[in-house]
Amino acid sequence: MSAKLGSLYEKLVLQFPWLSLLLVSLLVAGFASQIPKIKLDASADALMLQGDPSLETYREISKRYASEDFLLITWQPPGPLLGDASLGPLKAMAEKLRQLPGVSSVVTVWDVPLLESPPVSLSDVTSAEPLPSLEQPGIDRELVLEELTTSPIYADLLASRDGDVTAVQINLQRDHRYFELLSARDSLRSKRDEAGLSAAERKELAEVEHKFKAHTAQALAAQSALVEAVRQVAASYSDHASLFVGGVPMIAADMVSFVRSDLVTFGSAILGFMLVVLAVIFRRVRWVVIPLVTCSATVAVMLGLLGALDWRMTVISSNFVAVLLIITLAICIHLIVRYRELHAQEPDGDLYQRVVSTMQLMAVPCFYTGITTIVAFVSLVVSGIQPVIDFGWMMTVGIAVALLLSFVLVPCLMLVWPEGRPHHHAGADPTITAWFARVTDKRGGAILTVTAAAVVTVVVGVSRLQVENRFIDYFHESTEIYQGMELLDSKLGGTIPLDIVIAPPSTEEPLPGLEPVIAPEAAAPVAEDDPFAVEADAFSRSDDEFVDDWGEEFGSDVDSFASAGEEDFQPSYWFSLEGMRELDAVHNYVDSLPETGKVLSLSTVFAVVKNLLGEDVGSVELALVQKSLPTDIKGMMVDPYFSADTGQARVTVRVKETSEDLRRDRFLTDLRNHLVEEMGFADEQVQLTGMLVLYNNVLQSLFRSQILTLGAVFFAILVMFLLLFRSLPLALIALAPNVLAAGLVLGVMGLLGIPLDIMTITIAAIVVGIGVDDCIHYVHRYLREFSLDRDYRAAMHRCHSSIGRAMYYTTLTVVIGFTTLTLSNFNPSIYFGLLTVLAMIAAVLGALLLLPQLIIMFKPLGPEHD
Repeated sequence: MSAKLGSLYEKLVLQFPWLSLLLVSLLVAGFASQIPKIKLDASADALMLQGDPSLETYREISKRYASEDFLLITWQPPGPLLGDASLGPLKAMAEKLRQLPGVSSVVTVWDVPLLESPPVSLSDVTSAEPLPSLEQPGIDRELVLEELTTSPIYADLLASRDGDVTAVQINLQRDHRYFELLSARDSLRSKRDEAGLSAAERKELAEVEHKFKAHTAQALAAQSALVEAVRQVAASYSDHASLFVGGVPMIAADMVSFVRSDLVTFGSAILGFMLVVLAVIFRRVRWVVIPLVTCSATVAVMLGLLGALDWRMTVISSNFVAVLLIITLAICIHLIVRYRELHAQEPDGDLYQRVVSTMQLMAVPCFYTGITTIVAFVSLVVSGIQPVIDFGWMMTVGIAVALLLSFVLVPCLMLVWPEGRPHHHAGADPTITAWFARVTDKRGGAILTVTAAAVVTVVVGVSRLQVENRFIDYFHESTEIYQGMELLDSKLGGTIPLDIVIAPPSTEEPLPGLEPVIAPEAAAPVAEDDPFAVEADAFSRSDDEFVDDWGEEFGSDVDSFASAGEEDFQPSYWFSLEGMRELDAVHNYVDSLPETGKVLSLSTVFAVVKNLLGEDVGSVELALVQKSLPTDIKGMMVDPYFSADTGQARVTVRVKETSEDLRRDRFLTDLRNHLVEEMGFADEQVQLTGMLVLYNNVLQSLFRSQILTLGAVFFAILVMFLLLFRSLPLALIALAPNVLAAGLVLGVMGLLGIPLDIMTITIAAIVVGIGVDDCIHYVHRYLREFSLDRDYRAAMHRCHSSIGRAMYYTTLTVVIGFTTLTLSNFNPSIYFGLLTVLAMIAAVLGALLLLPQLIIMFKPLGPEHD
């Protein structure tokens, strides 16, 4: 601390401790009043990779096909699926669900048209008369069950193939206001990034962003209320069937619930364990109260700041509370231990001078630990994933707040607290840190051997580190999310959506088999073996012949189609024989993959047509289907898989999240390669989109933006070490344990099969931040101790008995506190707790064993005394 700054700090803070405490109390109270405004954000938009071109494609496809969010209820009765004891309650439940605000429609086995119970003709499908359904009196339920379990449309989607489970799909009203604000915000952001904004446009962007955040909060609250209402309705029918609620909105609501519960439960538990451990370590009320008050004040200020600024927490950034407790506690313990050392050396000294000396001695190392820790967390800002970015900025601001409040509250509370008796340790009483010193002194070779083994472990483990995960593994097996997703995967066709959008080939040639429709007078003679001869010849026959073959209604459609001309109707490529064959090939290939569940496309419609007409279906029949289907049937069977505006065909796939073989990036790469290289589509014809693609892009970006960024972080820390220690060899030695600790945690993740994902990626920054703190404190103290007698080993023993205590106390307190996270139902919280514990242990062992051993071995401070 410079003399001028130190003098100002002493005059403003230390000379008026009661006033300083009063001002801080008012500050904390003011921020605490904003805590109720805190909002959690679990929307899918918050977890996407910002600037990802696939995100724009996803939104465009969702808008084009009017995709709605939906909830699913799995219905598994104890008796027959279509028995009266099952269908009656199912119908009653569906009626209650339709009455809920925010529900646009509910689809059950009661509501779908039946095509094979008994089989209907194509003229029945294209007529205006409603198709049979379960509502029809006297319908054969055995035939209905067979259709539901074997139909290319309903099997594995509406009913399981074994006939035990059916799904109730609850479609939610599309939030048009959300998409309007989203489009306006993204449009202005794109213009800002490309060409810049005018002052008026910047103001407009700020207003739109504010409105979007406010609307998102309202929508999430409404969606959570709807999910809860659906759960209550489902629970009231639990006597009739086994039910699970599923769907993305339910997962979002439950994740918010889990995080909110963990924040309250485990935040309190961590503070409670800290209280107990501090009491055992220090055995003085003041040394328990002072750090807990400081930690609580820091967290209160930060939470209030988040509420005041409407800075949303997510499942990722919510971890900042626990990490901030670690860092604040570490600062407090270092200040307390240093004060106690000075008190032990001069029991009768002046209290004020002792506190001032403590702050002066600890200002520089604490400042540098804060800066280097901030550098570690700033590495998260380049991720492109908003929750990870927020976590980085929250920790940056939080560390600054922790330093400020620690250097105000801790010394002022020391000054106003009645002075107690000194704790005489001075290295005389045996401690575990003294044991570490003896191990370093006597077993240096063993330390280096273990370090070499750790390096090998790091190399092997990091090579096995996967940027993959199963989303289902985020949740405990006892949770409804886990059980519901497992049932959906095994019985109802999978959970994670993937869309394959294929554009038609760009050609102006008439569709094969439909040339006479477009220009019948110019048609060339048809060879006898031409496969399209029947279709082409059909247009030379009379209407009566059509009636004989197709039925009256379908015959009139043929007639109008044949006479409509090119201006009124142009058949799509995908409704030609050639297009059908290509889509069938795509559909069958995707359906054959072990990772995929239910696959739906126009090929599904073609399969239905083949069931009605037989396999001999040609381009004319397909074109007639495109034109003649009634609106309601077309809305169910064609519109979700074909865009008349663009001519694109859409194949919807539900991927099995529970598949042990699922490797998203490899799966998507192999799929695209097969479509382009094996099936002959042009690369620009094929688009892959959906949540599977977006989440894969997020995972792949983590490796590029975070793991590779660690190198830049370590370089920045090395520069800071040079500024602090003024010695390159010493800076490199101090950096070594940090590199090893970070690598060790990542290596253990690789060896244990813990994937690198949006949750665990933050662990690398935490390891670096914690490890840097320990090494800075140790080396800074070592420089002071070594200057006394220029004896490397003696300085090491003194450091272990002084600053080593603070490092050990911090580690012990945090390790015990964070083990409580293993009781969470949210597996990422469990991983976070365990990996943080491992990070703390690795950091303190590196600082107390490897670091002093390297200093003794390389002697970076010059020769010892003669």
